[in-house]
Amino acid sequence: MSKISLSRYLVEQQREKGHIPADLRLLLEVVARACKSISHAVNKGALGGVLGSADSENVQGEVQKKLDIIANEVLLEANEWGGHLAAMASEEMDSIYLVPNRYPQGEYLLLFDPLDGSSNIDVNVSIGTIFSVLKKPEGNQGVTEQDFLQAGKQQVAAGYCVYGPQTTLVLTVGDGVVMFTLDREQGSFVLTHENVQIPADTQEFAINMSNMRHWDEPVSRYIGECLQGKEGPRGKDFNMRWIASMVADVHRILTRGGVFMYPWDKREPHKAGKLRLMYEANPMSWLVEQAGGAATNGKTRILDLQPSQLHERVSVMLGSKNEVERVTGYHAKV
Repeated sequence: MSKISLSRYLVEQQREKGHIPADLRLLLEVVARACKSISHAVNKGALGGVLGSADSENVQGEVQKKLDIIANEVLLEANEWGGHLAAMASEEMDSIYLVPNRYPQGEYLLLFDPLDGSSNIDVNVSIGTIFSVLKKPEGNQGVTEQDFLQAGKQQVAAGYCVYGPQTTLVLTVGDGVVMFTLDREQGSFVLTHENVQIPADTQEFAINMSNMRHWDEPVSRYIGECLQGKEGPRGKDFNMRWIASMVADVHRILTRGGVFMYPWDKREPHKAGKLRLMYEANPMSWLVEQAGGAATNGKTRILDLQPSQLHERVSVMLGSKNEVERVTGYHAKV
């Protein structure tokens, strides 16, 4: 059987299944090419002079790594001239980026976290790029920040690229989840996993245990029960995994199940959570749901949340359906 490239997969989604229009197909191919460029920069590491801090901060006040800025520039430059986009938004930029007037305007909006898990760059641990595509609201002249503030269920495509031992692109256009592996000799992404499914039950959880003293009671209860193992109310032993790179943690869950949690905590009670709704939680939640899992903020389905600002934060619990439903149920009892 011949290998199915990303381009062929997208053409079939457009032509045979009618799931995506031609403009969206071309946009996703451009995003994939940008991810390929970022992958090459990541692979060079110290040889390419891309490691270390850039001595600057992003809009959230987080210190930027050199690769954060490089990845952001790669995505902007790759996508601005294709004619498929009206505007972009990035976790690394304060406000939206309008496609310059010298280029044709498209009808899509692209949001991205150019380099997720950047604290892992210098220690050679998996990092990645997360992206989300929305349709520009019809009838609006120009583009404003308000056009981006759509609930996650409005996404038309979402995915991420994980830069690990292999470079893997994970994608949904609303027809399940597929994975492509970068074949460096051919220079193309090749389909390696179709119809990805997350097991409904699991014995693995991913959470930053060092924040335990700051958690809310439902999270403390859930993790406490997991830690009691066979002797506790769950009647089975759990393993803990924590990579501190959402892309890598979610990739593990899509591959073999598990539950990932980055909950609200008492250190910054005025913030709903740490992760960004638009750049991280929405695309990852749609991927997880498309693979049979669940994603909530402890109370509500993440994809139903109405964003009020571009860099809004949210509490995240996602992964194997039965575990997410259990911890969400504990929140309902508070």
